[in-house]
Amino acid sequence: MFREVLYRAMISTEGCFAVLIMGIDGIAVERVPGESGIFDPEFDIAVTEFASLLKSFDRINGDLKIGKLREMTISAQNAVFILRFVGHDYFLVMALTPEGNFGRGRYELHRAELLLEKELVI
Repeated sequence: MFREVLYRAMISTEGCFAVLIMGIDGIAVERVPGESGIFDPEFDIAVTEFASLLKSFDRINGDLKIGKLREMTISAQNAVFILRFVGHDYFLVMALTPEGNFGRGRYELHRAELLLEKELVI
Protein backbone atom coordinates (compact mmCIF):
# COMPACT_ATOMS: atom_id res chain seq x y z
CA MET A 1 0.00 0.00 0.00
CA PHE A 2 2.78 2.47 0.90
CA ARG A 3 4.47 2.11 -2.46
CA GLU A 4 1.27 2.68 -4.42
CA VAL A 5 0.41 5.86 -2.51
CA LEU A 6 3.93 7.25 -2.93
CA TYR A 7 4.05 6.31 -6.60
CA ARG A 8 0.77 8.09 -7.29
CA ALA A 9 2.05 11.23 -5.55
CA MET A 10 5.23 11.12 -7.62
CA ILE A 11 3.63 10.64 -11.03
CA SER A 12 0.99 13.28 -10.25
CA THR A 13 3.61 15.94 -9.55
CA GLU A 14 5.56 17.45 -12.40
CA GLY A 15 9.28 17.59 -11.63
CA CYS A 16 9.15 15.07 -8.78
CA PHE A 17 12.13 12.70 -8.78
CA ALA A 18 11.60 10.80 -5.52
CA VAL A 19 9.11 10.26 -2.70
CA LEU A 20 9.68 8.35 0.51
CA ILE A 21 8.41 7.58 3.98
CA MET A 22 11.00 7.90 6.69
CA GLY A 23 10.96 7.30 10.41
CA ILE A 24 11.97 10.18 12.61
CA ASP A 25 14.93 7.94 13.52
CA GLY A 26 16.26 8.40 9.97
CA ILE A 27 15.40 4.92 8.70
CA ALA A 28 13.51 4.77 5.39
CA VAL A 29 10.29 2.73 5.46
CA GLU A 30 9.54 2.91 1.72
CA ARG A 31 11.13 4.63 -1.28
CA VAL A 32 9.88 5.36 -4.76
CA PRO A 33 12.60 6.66 -7.07
CA GLY A 34 11.98 8.59 -10.24
CA GLU A 35 12.70 7.53 -13.82
CA SER A 36 16.27 6.40 -13.16
CA GLY A 37 15.03 3.88 -10.61
CA ILE A 38 18.13 4.50 -8.49
CA PHE A 39 18.52 6.38 -5.24
CA ASP A 40 21.76 8.30 -4.97
CA PRO A 41 23.54 7.47 -1.68
CA GLU A 42 24.06 11.20 -1.08
CA PHE A 43 20.31 11.70 -1.41
CA ASP A 44 19.76 9.11 1.33
CA ILE A 45 22.28 10.86 3.56
CA ALA A 46 20.61 14.24 3.01
CA VAL A 47 17.15 12.89 3.82
CA THR A 48 18.48 11.17 6.95
CA GLU A 49 19.88 14.52 8.08
CA PHE A 50 16.45 16.06 7.49
CA ALA A 51 15.13 13.74 10.22
CA SER A 52 17.46 15.48 12.69
CA LEU A 53 16.26 18.87 11.51
CA LEU A 54 12.62 17.88 11.89
CA LYS A 55 13.21 16.60 15.43
CA SER A 56 14.93 19.86 16.38
CA PHE A 57 12.25 22.08 14.84
CA ASP A 58 9.47 19.98 16.37
CA ARG A 59 11.07 20.38 19.80
CA ILE A 60 11.46 24.13 19.29
CA ASN A 61 7.80 24.43 18.25
CA GLY A 62 6.82 22.62 21.44
CA ASP A 63 9.02 24.90 23.56
CA LEU A 64 7.44 27.96 21.93
CA LYS A 65 3.96 26.45 22.29
CA ILE A 66 3.10 27.17 18.66
CA GLY A 67 1.93 23.65 18.00
CA LYS A 68 3.23 20.56 16.30
CA LEU A 69 5.30 20.98 13.16
CA ARG A 70 3.33 19.68 10.18
CA GLU A 71 5.36 20.60 7.11
CA MET A 72 8.73 22.02 6.17
CA THR A 73 10.30 23.00 2.85
CA ILE A 74 13.98 23.02 2.04
CA SER A 75 14.80 24.82 -1.17
CA ALA A 76 18.28 24.48 -2.66
CA GLN A 77 19.83 25.43 -5.97
CA ASN A 78 19.25 22.01 -7.56
CA ALA A 79 16.30 20.57 -5.62
CA VAL A 80 13.31 21.39 -3.46
CA PHE A 81 12.33 19.04 -0.62
CA ILE A 82 8.89 19.03 0.95
CA LEU A 83 8.75 17.22 4.29
CA ARG A 84 5.43 16.42 5.94
CA PHE A 85 4.81 14.67 9.25
CA VAL A 86 2.54 11.62 9.39
CA GLY A 87 1.76 11.13 13.05
CA HIS A 88 4.64 11.68 15.45
CA ASP A 89 7.15 9.06 14.30
CA TYR A 90 7.13 9.30 10.49
CA PHE A 91 7.39 11.86 7.75
CA LEU A 92 7.00 11.99 3.98
CA VAL A 93 9.61 13.52 1.71
CA MET A 94 9.03 14.66 -1.85
CA ALA A 95 12.04 15.76 -3.90
CA LEU A 96 11.42 18.10 -6.83
CA THR A 97 13.49 19.83 -9.43
CA PRO A 98 13.55 23.62 -8.89
CA GLU A 99 11.09 23.93 -11.79
CA GLY A 100 8.78 21.25 -10.39
CA ASN A 101 5.17 21.92 -9.42
CA PHE A 102 5.57 22.83 -5.74
CA GLY A 103 1.87 23.47 -5.08
CA ARG A 104 0.87 20.14 -6.57
CA GLY A 105 3.60 18.44 -4.56
CA ARG A 106 2.24 19.89 -1.32
CA TYR A 107 -1.26 18.76 -2.26
CA GLU A 108 -0.10 15.24 -3.12
CA LEU A 109 1.86 14.88 0.14
CA HIS A 110 -1.16 16.02 2.15
CA ARG A 111 -3.29 13.50 0.29
CA ALA A 112 -0.71 10.77 0.94
CA GLU A 113 -0.64 11.71 4.61
CA LEU A 114 -4.39 11.19 4.88
CA LEU A 115 -4.18 7.84 3.10
CA LEU A 116 -1.22 6.54 5.14
CA GLU A 117 -2.08 7.98 8.54
CA LYS A 118 -4.12 4.96 9.67
CA GLU A 119 -1.26 2.59 8.80
CA LEU A 120 1.54 4.63 10.39
CA VAL A 121 -0.06 6.06 13.51
CA ILE A 122 -0.39 3.70 16.43
